[in-house]
Amino acid sequence: MALGIEAVNAYLGRARVGVRDLFLHRGLDLSRFGNLGMEQKSVALPCEDAVSNAVNAARPLIDRLGPDLAATIELVVVATESGLDFGKPLSTYVHHHLGLSRRCRSFEVKHACYGGTAALRSALGILRDSPAPDARALVIATDAPSAAGRGTYWEPSEGTGAVALLIGSDPRVLTLDPGASGFHTYEVMDTARPSLHEDVVDADLSLLAYLDCLDQSWAAYQARVPGADLRATFDHLVLHTPFAGMVKGAHRSLLRKREHLPAPAIEADYATRVAPSVRYASQVGNLFSASLYLALCSLLEAEPSHSARRIGLFSYGSGCASEFFSGVLAPEAHRHVGVNGSLAAAIEDRRALTPQEYDTLSADRDAAAFGSRDTDLAPHRETSLYASHFAGHGLLVLDRVRDYHREYRWT
Repeated sequence: MALGIEAVNAYLGRARVGVRDLFLHRGLDLSRFGNLGMEQKSVALPCEDAVSNAVNAARPLIDRLGPDLAATIELVVVATESGLDFGKPLSTYVHHHLGLSRRCRSFEVKHACYGGTAALRSALGILRDSPAPDARALVIATDAPSAAGRGTYWEPSEGTGAVALLIGSDPRVLTLDPGASGFHTYEVMDTARPSLHEDVVDADLSLLAYLDCLDQSWAAYQARVPGADLRATFDHLVLHTPFAGMVKGAHRSLLRKREHLPAPAIEADYATRVAPSVRYASQVGNLFSASLYLALCSLLEAEPSHSARRIGLFSYGSGCASEFFSGVLAPEAHRHVGVNGSLAAAIEDRRALTPQEYDTLSADRDAAAFGSRDTDLAPHRETSLYASHFAGHGLLVLDRVRDYHREYRWT
């Protein structure tokens, strides 16, 4: 039985800030701005967190299924590096607010940015063991930046949002190639979040680890899939995208080393097979565990096709773990991305913030961060941003935290 992605949707926040504006506001060196390949980033607001992002990404998929088909969902896996409790998983909140059957597994997965792929792989394995041929799983990768990155060169690349994948036996988006994957894993301290108020980021080490893992996981893929060719096998390449500039550099490094191509040929290959997948990242920023799957959405909407295409995907998570795998995009796969118009329209609809507004709202988020016992988000329901971009839109927002229990409401 073929299993894969039946539908995909993303929630990409309701506000944005210009990345160049943020560079100027922070007094950062503008000579480093061009390397990011970014224009804007989504902003996490006080009434938003990893739970609300996840539910807002998944809810339209559940609504489109209808009650009978939604009852076939036997598993909810939430991948995040923005956890809100050491024991209670985000998936419990997500399962509840989506109104899913109680005859359902639920758990949370963490491995930095590899978490989304770990969740997908877990869901596929569990579904294959189900006696129900129509069983489905809901995989959601959801994240938001911590306060620790403020004022650093890491901050301008950090976005917020979630990507939800409906997994089942009618893969109208992507069918993964069975057994076609290569792994590469070792311990490295490139990035970490050891506490709420601290991010450990060694940017140079992270870049080197990413490049090494891309090269070695591709080599492992080739060893497992005889005849695989980096250029001939795949119509497109979709890579983990912390920021668009990093993907361009990684692609260049891989093709130089493995294909010995001259610079003009590499540029042409990038423009054709990779660039469509990074368009949304340049407007949204790094979605951490969801970044690979936002790149997939970007490709599907930028390059719609009426025929099947094979793609190669590379997933990387700091710390580190990596995987190069492949699959076949179904004809008309782009029709199963989003449910209320294109994701490009949602990106355009975000409220533009000044860097000063961004600072104020980001600081207000701290009151409801990990470990908060009691806080009330009611004052944020009185703002013009809430009135224009949340009220009446049917979105889940964080309402308050009471004795550590996070309470949400629908707008």
